[in-house]
Amino acid sequence: MSAPQPLIVNAALTGMVPTRADNADVPLTPEEIAADAERCVLAGASIVHLHARDTDGSATYRKDVYAEIVLRVRERCPDVVVCVSTSGRVFKSFEERAEVLDLEGDLKPELASLTLGSLNFPKQASVNEPEMIRRLAERMAERGIVPELEVFDVGMLDTAAYLVERGVLRPPLYVNLLLGSLGTLSATPFNLALLVEKLPPRMTWAAAGIGRFQFPVNTLAIAMGGHVRVGLEDNLWLDVEKTRPATNLALVERLVRVATAMEREIATPAEARELIGLPPRSAG
Repeated sequence: MSAPQPLIVNAALTGMVPTRADNADVPLTPEEIAADAERCVLAGASIVHLHARDTDGSATYRKDVYAEIVLRVRERCPDVVVCVSTSGRVFKSFEERAEVLDLEGDLKPELASLTLGSLNFPKQASVNEPEMIRRLAERMAERGIVPELEVFDVGMLDTAAYLVERGVLRPPLYVNLLLGSLGTLSATPFNLALLVEKLPPRMTWAAAGIGRFQFPVNTLAIAMGGHVRVGLEDNLWLDVEKTRPATNLALVERLVRVATAMEREIATPAEARELIGLPPRSAG
């Protein structure tokens, strides 16, 4: 049996929903997000999954806000893999969702999220029509940005296979398998194994659990040889009873301890790029 790959830790720092009222450590400003990114990278994260917030703390799609976030992240941790969001949870038009993909030069993201179907969250829907998915995938391809595929249910992997067969999605392929959100696939070992079994060939996969399912799903993924997404976007607590508020740093550090106990090395950003199939980051 070959040694498992180094573990890619993808830190989802902010999301579109959590507020300071939910957790006092949710980073909202560009400087707060960059400082949290640096802490997580030093602890072992090799990817940061970024959402932008306006000055009032609400979610925004604006390219100028993302530009400031990415600039500050790059200043603090120049080697980290940067992923941005094209979520349809709040913003509905293609122009809004694709605006962040137009960042240039050192601010251009290497990954951008692409949800492969519509779904219900507990309090709202995320609508992703087939045409929207195709257009976003094509814009990412034009810009040289790799989709970070978001899969919440089995049928979304069928969509992935369909798009791969038709050349809309092309290697490298990286996917987050997200389990445990009310209205989508529940967080069970069987369901995670089912999704992994249905993956298109040569796809790098990570798993995440929503809320109280984050730690169990992450741990399963580590044991199965996959990778992990972790952070306050998906889970605000360190315990099921919700008595110990989490921080992004504490969530990353906990997984690094688990991976170390399982004798899995932690991937550096350069190793993460190699495993996913991203080009090396230039020194400039």
